[in-house]
Amino acid sequence: MRKAMIGVALVLVALGGLAWLRTNNEVAVSGGTGAEGAQPGTEAMVRIVLPEALSENAVIGKRAFDANCAECHGANAAGQNGVAPPLVHKIYEPSHHGDESFQRAVAQGVRAHHWSFGNMPPVAGLSRADVAMIIAYVRELQRANGIE
Repeated sequence: MRKAMIGVALVLVALGGLAWLRTNNEVAVSGGTGAEGAQPGTEAMVRIVLPEALSENAVIGKRAFDANCAECHGANAAGQNGVAPPLVHKIYEPSHHGDESFQRAVAQGVRAHHWSFGNMPPVAGLSRADVAMIIAYVRELQRANGIE
């Protein structure tokens, strides 16, 4: 009986945590719809503060991001309404989505799990080194926006 009660308590705590995340993640749980009435892809989902300067690796990463990622994730990783999420968001902070998460997403694609945009397909033609530069760019954008 005691084990059953502990199990029920753990399930309730997990559900409570999920409910809290869903109501406290700003645009993270907006269902990928961005601004009310906006057309898909017409508007950034978050405002981005650009860093004063980018490191050499981040400059290389920006070029690769613009060529391979911006079509879906928007300029400066701000996301696109109805298309793909912003990468400058607390969901993607290093403690939750580490650099290897980005590597795997590019190499293998990723099943939708935080947003309702659908699954992300793999991105062909990028090496691990290319993705590392993109990660450097995204992380510098994140830091400039208070995401550590």
